[in-house]
Amino acid sequence: MLAWILVCIGGCDTNSTWQSRFESALPEYGHRNWIVIADAAYPMQSAPGIETIATGDDHFVVLNHVLEAIDGASHVRPIVMLDAELDHVAPGDAPGVTDYRTQLRESLGDMQTKVMPHEEIIGRLDEDSRMFKVLLLKTNLTVPYTSVFIQLDAGYWDANKEKRLRDSFESMQE
Repeated sequence: MLAWILVCIGGCDTNSTWQSRFESALPEYGHRNWIVIADAAYPMQSAPGIETIATGDDHFVVLNHVLEAIDGASHVRPIVMLDAELDHVAPGDAPGVTDYRTQLRESLGDMQTKVMPHEEIIGRLDEDSRMFKVLLLKTNLTVPYTSVFIQLDAGYWDANKEKRLRDSFESMQE
């Protein structure tokens, strides 16, 4: 066992670590769980429901892998949230932000996104992490306000179906 530990310390593949952790978490996760693809400076949060993994990988490698896996999962669908501040980061203040915005549009395609202030997203994430698990995947990106927050929702149920159910349920209670 000691030999394995020494070999691992000398050459563990962090990419397979984050990917395997994500792959094992996704079937366990459902609506109200979160997956965050974060920039390098994103803090390690202390809430017990948040697991942080430093991937050491490119932001878009991680994001595209996560989005592709969620797209292939029948039990969940993504609700993507982006920081409103991203649209106001000046290229002179953050080299690479213009390219990031272009790549982000390509990665998200026609996927619906919610744009809101960073602190509002963090507040929701913090509140939800008290009851539901969050997997936070830190990347090597060093551009501010680039984290992509994905709250999972049921893949086979939507707001319209829930409303019909609630209306039916309420009419039976009367």
